[in-house]
Amino acid sequence: MRSWQPGPAWLFCPADRPDRFAKALERADVAILDLEDAVAPGRKAAAREALAAYTGYDGQRMIVRLNPAGSPEHDRDLDLVAALGITRVMLAKAQTPADLAGLAGCEVIVLLETPAGVVNARELLAADPVIGAMWGAEDLVAGLGGTASRDADGHYRPVAVHAQSTTLLAAKAAGKLAIDAVHLAITCLLYT
Repeated sequence: MRSWQPGPAWLFCPADRPDRFAKALERADVAILDLEDAVAPGRKAAAREALAAYTGYDGQRMIVRLNPAGSPEHDRDLDLVAALGITRVMLAKAQTPADLAGLAGCEVIVLLETPAGVVNARELLAADPVIGAMWGAEDLVAGLGGTASRDADGHYRPVAVHAQSTTLLAAKAAGKLAIDAVHLAITCLLYT
């Protein structure tokens, strides 16, 4: 395993909201500056511009989440990462080792959130420059034609549990980081 040992609390932050970057770092061990799902399609260029203008980037505690390989935005994300010298990234919707092209100078966390990504977890985690994996329940279930990763009782459906276990086993067998899915069931406390 690489020498980087991040803490357990990871927080996604839209990359087009630089006003939230420092706040995300205050509240988490790792802030993931998201160029993918957290940014509306029409705001992708603005997100890259905001990231390029940000002067407080912390390479130990910040990761940039890239759009999926093969998407219209991916090559632009790669250009930005290279220009800024960012070396730790998360690749959204990683499916095969070929998706890692162009990331040789980075440490990559693959996000396994498609059927192909979960099925190819072992190969992805064996590839350089991968240092770990995270899995994603919602996109995985959507990719299977479903609408919810959890049942009425709030438990993950069997396919989500399978993806979680597959990611954990493949990552640990490769001696790499394993990061659980985002937790979407956030309880809201109301103080009156």
